[in-house]
Amino acid sequence: MAIQHFSPALPVPAVSAAYPMAKPGYGKRSVPDQQPRTRDDFALLPARERYIAGFVDHLPDGAAMSVKQLTKQLPLYGQQAISTSLNALSVAGHLRRVRCPVGTGDETRWAFRTFWSRTARDNAWWTTYLATETAVRTATPAQPPAPTTAPEAPTSPAPAAPAQPPAPTTAAEAPATDATPPPPWAPSEDPPPPAQPGSPAAEQGLAPTAVPHQRTPPRGSDAEPAPPTRGAVPSPAYLALARLGRDDHRLALSAHDCAALEPLVAQWFDRGVTTDYLTNALTAGLPTQIDSPVGLIRRRLIDKVPPRLPTCASTPADTPAPARRILVECTDCGRPGPPQALPDGLCRPCHRAHTTAGDSPPDPTQIAAVKAHMANLRHLLKPV
Repeated sequence: MAIQHFSPALPVPAVSAAYPMAKPGYGKRSVPDQQPRTRDDFALLPARERYIAGFVDHLPDGAAMSVKQLTKQLPLYGQQAISTSLNALSVAGHLRRVRCPVGTGDETRWAFRTFWSRTARDNAWWTTYLATETAVRTATPAQPPAPTTAPEAPTSPAPAAPAQPPAPTTAAEAPATDATPPPPWAPSEDPPPPAQPGSPAAEQGLAPTAVPHQRTPPRGSDAEPAPPTRGAVPSPAYLALARLGRDDHRLALSAHDCAALEPLVAQWFDRGVTTDYLTNALTAGLPTQIDSPVGLIRRRLIDKVPPRLPTCASTPADTPAPARRILVECTDCGRPGPPQALPDGLCRPCHRAHTTAGDSPPDPTQIAAVKAHMANLRHLLKPV
């Protein structure tokens, strides 16, 4: 039974704004249905445990809860003292360390959480809570949402300059409609000068002078010509054939040979084999001299084609997903187990060592054995 300590405890240190937070899926997690925070919280705990419990209670969810991080923020106590205090808080019903598998298939990892309760809870409450779906969902970190492209903000057109009223112009002051000079090959639009009387042109009449036809150079398109496109990237089948000659000079193939054998290698890759498997199958047991590398490789690609295997095991669509079970960790040694096997958040050896340390008197036979051993040592140290 806990004994209330009336001695004043140390004031709870202020939580630093730069307190390190754990990675997503780790750190502190508060349990629901807690009593409001008061000045009498943790009054039944000793001074050191009360001091550390008050600091942990003010930490935000997701804060790092390792012994080293707590030691950096609480310089009054060392790692051993804080570890012992966390064990006491676990026995008092304020703390539980758990782990839960996260991910599917080969990407499964363990997510570690430290559940914290300002209100002391018994073992039955912790076992029930950790077995509920709420605890499983809380302990499992949320998967990051798929990246979505943000909608582009509608670009507002630039404000047009206010139209100015046209100024009245006279015929003499009217500007030309097109100030761009005509190209040199364009004929002039000015009327030819009048022919002088007596000239040959006047005798032939008022027929305009014929302009010789000039070749108009083709105009370039507004868009710049596209750069020449690169060659297509070689396929994995082509690269695998090209590397055979690098690994073994007896299997050197030309570019034409690689292109001819590429469909056969692609059939191997479609059956799920890797490049290493293909290379070993083509280079195993080669003769000392090879007269036709392309013929040998074609023969092996046809004769040694592997069987087609399913890429993944077919599972019924209605197969339920495996249940995510939370494993409680021993607060002292970190040994995992179900909640029923770790009462007070401690495994049996740690729980026995924590609850019986200093409470039971030593065995009288052990005291007698120690006294006899010391008497024998003194007798051996006496001078002869």
